[in-house]
Amino acid sequence: MNFYIIIPAHNEESSIGLTLDSLVNQTFLPKQLIVVNDNSTDKTEDIVEGYAAKHTWISLVNSKSSNEHLPGTKIINAFYKGFDTLDDDYDIICKFDADLIFPNTYLEQLSEHFRNNEKLGMASGFCYIEKNGDWVLENLTRKDHIRGALKAYRKSCFLDIGQLKPSMGWDTVDELLAKYYGWEILTDESLHVKHLKPTGASYNKGSKYMQGEAMYKMRYGFLITLISALKLAFKKRNFQLFQDYIGGYFKAKKEKLNYLVSEDQGQFIRRYRWKGMLQRK
Repeated sequence: MNFYIIIPAHNEESSIGLTLDSLVNQTFLPKQLIVVNDNSTDKTEDIVEGYAAKHTWISLVNSKSSNEHLPGTKIINAFYKGFDTLDDDYDIICKFDADLIFPNTYLEQLSEHFRNNEKLGMASGFCYIEKNGDWVLENLTRKDHIRGALKAYRKSCFLDIGQLKPSMGWDTVDELLAKYYGWEILTDESLHVKHLKPTGASYNKGSKYMQGEAMYKMRYGFLITLISALKLAFKKRNFQLFQDYIGGYFKAKKEKLNYLVSEDQGQFIRRYRWKGMLQRK
């Protein structure tokens, strides 16, 4: 089973070496690994070149982009800079962040999950962050949600969902579309991945508006957006986020931004969201 990995990286000199160390020491090695050095001004490029010189399956792609912080859009555009250099001989395509440390059996266990279930479209472990010297679960989302930091897709699922959307919310809409096309999703609680930089640490206010825009573009509708925004703000203990999310939703509606999904897919997504909310009551 051929694993291809793409890692977008922007000024990751403090972590990219640790990420690559954990991947070169896997019990099951990927066939190809591309690091996309996206407009870095630090030593990211030099560090990756060092690994590429030692491992023929690692390569570097240098990319120039704006310095504007655009969650979702920027990282997926960088992903495609790497993807466009790959051949088509992959079974599993992975988009990993450049600040992760994987357990050495991570890819081996994912490959077993994919081999054992032909309907499995996406799989991952769990992100852990360091708090007071301990590694604890980065508990930002439901446990059945695969974090954007560590996505792995079966090839046919990746193609069914139309690949990745360069937009905030890409790591939610991919799962919803996978379910729409009948694929299963698995999160393996035994796979603890160290996440060196907490999610959202660098988000600015404009970024937070984008979360509401994403809910609009996924065709949630106002009521599901309202409930989702309340839950997210409560989870993060920040009511200002609720106002940002709702503001982003209405901003997107006023500007009539393009949807990420079709009308039929949107109906499926709303039914799926309502079913999940009712079951959790």
